[in-house]
Parts: sequence; C-alpha cells; structure tokens
Amino acid sequence: MAKRAWFRGRRCHLFWMFFLLLWNNADTQTRYSIPEELNVGSVVGNIAKDLSLKISELYDRKLRIASETGKQYFSMNLAKGEMVVSERIDRESLCGQNANCLLPVQVIIENPLELHRMDVEILDINDNYPHFQSADRALKIAESTVPGMSFPLESAQDPDVGSNSLKSYTLSKDECFSLKVKDLSDGRKVPELVLEKALDRENKAVHQLLITALDGGNPVRSGTSQINVTVLDINDNNPVFDKTVYKVNIPENSRRGTSFLKVNANDLDEGPNGEIGYSIGEHTLDSIRSLFYVDPQTGDVILNGQLDFETAPAYNIEISAKDKGSPEMEGHCTVQIEVLDVNDNSPQIVLTSNPSPVREDAPIGTVVALISSRDVDSGVNGKVVLQIQTDTPFILKPTFSNDYSLLTNGVLDREIFPEYKVEITALDSGSPSLSSKKIIPIQILDVNDNPPKFSDKFYKVYVKENNSPGSIICSVSALDPDVGENSKISYTIIDSKAEDIPMSSFVYINSDNGSIFSMHSFDYEKSKVIQIQVQAKDHGSPSLTSNATVHIFILDQNDNAPVVIYPSAVMGSVSHQRMPRSAKAGHLVTKVTAVDADSGHNAYISYRLAEATDASLFSVNLHTGEVRTKRSVSEQDDSSQRLLIEIKDNGEPVQSTTVTVDILIEDGFHEPVPDYRKKTTELNQKSGKITLYLIISLASVSLLCLLTFFILLVKCARSSSGSSSCCMRRSDSGYKNPNRNLQIQLNTDGPIKYVEVLGGDMMSQSQSFGSYLSPMSEFSDFTLVKPSSTTDFTNTLNVLDASLPDSTWTFESQQVSRFSRNMYIFFYLIFIMSFTQARACVRACVHCFGESNFPPIERHFFYEAQPPPPASCFQELRKHDDKEKPDHRNML
Repeated sequence: MAKRAWFRGRRCHLFWMFFLLLWNNADTQTRYSIPEELNVGSVVGNIAKDLSLKISELYDRKLRIASETGKQYFSMNLAKGEMVVSERIDRESLCGQNANCLLPVQVIIENPLELHRMDVEILDINDNYPHFQSADRALKIAESTVPGMSFPLESAQDPDVGSNSLKSYTLSKDECFSLKVKDLSDGRKVPELVLEKALDRENKAVHQLLITALDGGNPVRSGTSQINVTVLDINDNNPVFDKTVYKVNIPENSRRGTSFLKVNANDLDEGPNGEIGYSIGEHTLDSIRSLFYVDPQTGDVILNGQLDFETAPAYNIEISAKDKGSPEMEGHCTVQIEVLDVNDNSPQIVLTSNPSPVREDAPIGTVVALISSRDVDSGVNGKVVLQIQTDTPFILKPTFSNDYSLLTNGVLDREIFPEYKVEITALDSGSPSLSSKKIIPIQILDVNDNPPKFSDKFYKVYVKENNSPGSIICSVSALDPDVGENSKISYTIIDSKAEDIPMSSFVYINSDNGSIFSMHSFDYEKSKVIQIQVQAKDHGSPSLTSNATVHIFILDQNDNAPVVIYPSAVMGSVSHQRMPRSAKAGHLVTKVTAVDADSGHNAYISYRLAEATDASLFSVNLHTGEVRTKRSVSEQDDSSQRLLIEIKDNGEPVQSTTVTVDILIEDGFHEPVPDYRKKTTELNQKSGKITLYLIISLASVSLLCLLTFFILLVKCARSSSGSSSCCMRRSDSGYKNPNRNLQIQLNTDGPIKYVEVLGGDMMSQSQSFGSYLSPMSEFSDFTLVKPSSTTDFTNTLNVLDASLPDSTWTFESQQVSRFSRNMYIFFYLIFIMSFTQARACVRACVHCFGESNFPPIERHFFYEAQPPPPASCFQELRKHDDKEKPDHRNML
C-alpha cells in the first residue's frame, strides 16, 4: 500500500510536469501534449484563445468536438472555451508500442461552418511493470558444456515506451553463470545466460537463479523470473543453426499453408544425439502459435492463419532445435517476419457534419457538408482521393489532407430537383485500386421564385341574361409550383370599371378558390360583354402575381316585347288613319313598324291581323307590317273601320304586343289628279333624276373600291419581303391603320348576318356603322345603326373567316396562303360595302321621291323585302344559344 501511495504521488508530480499545454501551427493544425491517465475534467487547452474566438461566440456558433477514434475522449467547456478530458486515456491501449501517440480531434463550428483539426499528443507515464511470460524457466545444461556458451532467456515485456520502457536485466549471483543482454534490431532486449565456468553435476546438480527486469522510469519498476538450471552429464554437443537470426518478408494476403522459410540446424553428435527436431519456442505467445507452424522434421516454417498488416506489421519467432540424446541438447534461432502491406482495405467516407438543407437561391460556393476519408492501409495503399458525380450542382473542395468541403457549384431549382442524392466515391492509390461509395441526401429549401400560373390566360364564359344574383358564373384556377406559404394563392379582381361602374358591383370572386359570382342580374340589352381582370397572388415574401382575363358573354333571352314605332298613338292607344273610298285592291293604307330590343331569332318580328271590322277588306303583310286593301272599297263598306294588329317576336316564350288602327274612309278624300300628259312628264323627269342619282352613286362607290384595292395591292407588294402576311400585319395590338381606326366585324350567328364598319380618328371617338344582311335572300337590306364601341380587328377577321364559304384559314397558316385568303376577305368586304351602300342610296331615293314614282324593277331589286324564311330555319336556330346578334330589319 505504501508503494502504491508513493506511486500516486509520483504520478501527480508527473502530471504537473508534463501538463504543459503545448501547441504549434504545422499545416494549419494545433497540437496539444498531455500525459496519459489524466483525471476527467482536466484541461487540455484553451481552444477559444488559440482559435481567436470570443467566449460569447461559442454558444451561438455551436462549437463542438468530434473524434475519429470512435470514443469521445475530450469535450468542451463552453463557459471558459477550454477543451477538457471526458474519459480516461490509456496510451498503451490506444497506441501500443508506438513512440508517437496522437489523437486527432476535429473542432466543428457552425454559422458559418468551419473545421479545425487538432492533434493531442498522449505522453507516456511509467504506469506498467516489466513482466515475464512465465515465472519459472527450466534449463538443462550438460556438464560438458564449454564455458562461454550462451542460453537465450525469455524477454520481459513492458507496455511503456521511451525512458519508461524496459532498460536492463540483473541476475542473482552465481559463480558459474553471468547475464548478457542482447539488443535486437527491433529495439527489444533479449537476456542470455552465459556459462562462465564448467559445470560439475556431482558438485551441484541444480542451479537456481533469479533474473530481474528493470525499466527506466522514475521510480524504477521491476519484474522477476526464476531460472532452474539442471546439470546433465551426457550429450555434450548442442544443435547449431546456420543463422542466429532469419529475416523474411511475407505479403499479408498469403494463403494458409504457405511455406515461406526453412531453418536448418546441425549437431556434431552421432546417432540419436545428432537427430534434431524443430519446434517453436516454449514461451511463444499462443496468438503467434496459431499463425505459424514449424515442421519438426524439415524445419519448414508454414503460415497457419491469416495475416493482417494493420493488426501486426511484424513478428519475432523463437525456434528451437533439440536432439534426441540423453540428456537432450538444444539450439535456438530467431525468425524475424515482416508482413508486407497489401491493398486489402477499402477507403472509408466519414461525414464530419450532417448535410445542411440548402435554399434554392443559395450562391455558388455555399458549404453544404464536411467530409473526411481514411484508409487503414499504409503508404500508397492508404492514399485516398474523393470524387463526386458530375451531373449534380455540387463540387468537393479539399481543406486538409483527407478532409473536404461539399460546396454548391450551380443553380438550384427545387421545383425540378427537390432533393439531390449526391454520390461520393473514395478511391485509394493501391494496385488494384479499391473504392467505396456513399450517398449523401441534400434537401433543397423552397424560395418564392415562381408566380402563380393560370390554366388559361383568357377565359370565355357564357351567361344567360336575367340570371339569379349570387349564382356562380365560373371558376378560375392557378397553380404555383412552390410549396408551403409560397404556393398558397389568393384571387382578387383588379379594380376597373365597365360603363363607369366599378367592376365589384358586377361580380365577386372567392379569394380562396377563384369562384366568380354575379352580384346582380345581367341585362343583355345594356351590356353584352363584361371583361374582368383576375389576379392570382401567392403568400410568399415577396409575393408574386399573375393575371388572367375573363370575358363574360351575356346571352340574350326573349325578355322584351316588340315596341311599335309607327304608327305612333300620340293621343292614346288608337292610331287614326284616312283613306279614300275610291281606293282599289292593294292600296297601301299604312305601315306598322315595330322593333324588338332582343337579338337573333328573338327579335324576328311578324305581323298578324287579329281583329277587324271587316276582315275581307284589309290584310297585313306578315313581315313588313304593311296594311293594304284586299279588294276595292265599295259604297256598302262602313266608313269607320277598326283594325287590331298583333305583333309577335320569334322567341320562346313568344312576346307580343298589339296596336289598334282606326281607318276613316272618306268619300271626298283623294289625291289630286293632274293632266295625264303633265303627270307622265313629271314621272319621266323624276325617274330620270332617280336613275341619274343611282348611276352617280354606283360610279362613286365603284371608283372608291377600285382606288382602295389598288392602294392595298401596292402596299402588299412593298411589304411582301417582311414576315407578316400581305395587307394585314399581326401584332399584339391587333390590326390598325396608323391614320384611321378602321375595324370590320362580321357576325354570322343567328338568322341575321351583319357587318359593322368601325372608324374614327385616333384622337376622336370611334364611330360604328352596321350592315345587317338576311341569310334567307340573295339581296339583303342595309341598315345604318347607331355608333358603337370599337371592336378588335383580329377577332373581326377571325369571325369573318369563319363565315366565308370553303375557307379554313387561320392567322397561324403559312404566309403564302394567308396572302390569298386576306385578299379574298378584303375583296368580299369591299363588295358587300359597295352593294349595301348602293342599296342604301336607292332606298333613300325611294323615301325621298316616293315608292310609287320609283321604277318597279329597281324597287323590287333594291327595296322590297324578300319572302320570309321558312319556320324550320327558326327551329334550327333556336338550338344555338350563344353569340346572338340583334335583328334590325325593321329599324328604318
């Protein structure tokens, strides 16, 4: 106990002697030196001071200690910035007989990520006693042995190194023996017993010796072994090996059963005294015996197990040769086996820090993870190079000898690759080279870099008028490829006005799902199209937006009854008309004119004589509303006639109105009849004037058309080398004339066709003139309608193209076909304009000069209405419920 207390005191003294916190910079690494067996909590060094860090930074930057040995021998005292011992350190278990014992330590600092490598040198203290494998050793020496003969003894083992290791041996006093210490090349000290004086068995048959092994520590530690020497008086020649020491190299991957050395010994004796048997020394460790075997007859040394250079790079085997004499004589030799390293260990990839998630907008060079590699092989076989796959936006940057940083090296996009599986390959430099792979998952964090995207940029919705307020009109939807808050979308309607009314008074949108609801009932007669801008906005920071246009087309319903324009009942509900009793059959009494605010077939008006004082006297034209006499008026007819005329539209349900016409037949009421010759002359003069006006009108219109056609042709020839089609250029703003806003719209839906010619200066309000054409007749009426808003020329041409026979051209067709088709369209429009304008002139003449004074052929060709379309046409038209246009046949 006293000895142990003394040792502890000495050990404490050694602690303060060796506990010098030494550090130096070599290859940017810090080294500390501490003795082994330090108490837990002992300070190794002040890392904060050595790394120039503030104490307050240690918590924020999460400084921590990592070890490559598997055990965490050190920890951090963040309050003081010191690295302290956290587990007992035994240098012998860590480094064995290696003189230099270094523990690699990695100091990892985050925010930003840094790696510092430090080496802690473990200094040896004299904490182990020299000891022998066996406490007793028996030797048999013939008395005839010549003095000076040496006998190898068992070497003592001391796990300490340096000055604390085994230094010397001592032998108890004996006049016949002395001790000789032999230094081997591997640093071991082998004691040998030397015979100093010839033995005399009869004088002393047994010699008992005590050998003591001493180390160089302070205090000195020792171990003893008993040697019993038995003196023999026969067989006076020992076997002698050819070599005292055999040296051999063997690869670590040699197969079991390989004979790699043959030892040989000679004995000068004859007979059984000269017969030799080989064996491994008695005091050889069992672990060595399991690896090697010596053939007792031939002396072949055979590999009996699997070598591993990383476990034991060298072996020393003692082989003895014994003869069969009596007593037995033996000789000894040492076999030094050096194991050659073979590249049999694959390199290892170690994650020093777990990979951090990376924002998709992270700049190039952002540190993602720290990686290190190691290979337990030595030399070239242990040199490792890390490689990364080339199809990822990451690179490896070496920091220390076997440490790397994984950095970003390209643009990241979470929507394309939300996570990367980065494959790291480690290759050593052995032959053949060995490799290993490791998959490192790297998650990409989302950034709000994608605006919401609508499924359609333009929505077309058809809603019937008189709809219920609060009913859903349509739903718009947008998608955002981002995730989380960045993908949540809110829908709003951009504040705008329609007819000076805020758009919010027309519709309402659900901000969560994009459903659009009507705020009130729509009226086709007030607004035919409502255009709203819907904005989708995500919840990212900053938020991103996108817009879509919703066109709400109001579909007409038959909700308006026909309105009588003429005759107008100024004084009441009855219109009063006069006619002469001399009127013949077909006499035009009056003309009832009505209009319907609806459009399409809902506005097609028919007239019917519902009631009459004398139904045989009057008739009403179904389509024109003209009231004519069916026969000549007789003297027996009442002078007062009342007609009830019913006016119906063609909608469902049918809307109708009535007008009452009182006709007073007067005997004395008649038109003045002049001289027949004079009347004929006046009629001829009027007819000549009308014909002259008609010729002038037609000539002017024809000249205007030819001039327009020539200008367009010249313009096309000049611009034929451009990318746009002739006479028309497609752009984002539509088709416009720089000097005049001329737009043409052709509607072909419903039973009535019409063309609108829109024009106006750039700075003035646009004007619109519509030509309404009946598809049921070869020649149709021409009607001037009130000015309307300008319509997009691109849409106009698309509609016009759809109405033309055998025409399927589009704006995306080839330019050659586009030229011919556009020319055909313009020629068709010019023809319609010319013809309808001429008919308008004729109709104006008819109204000015009177119907009866107009030549019958021209009146029939240009003026009188054609037969009405059959009822089956209207039944087919009722099946179509979209894009109905008003019928203004009776607006003149």
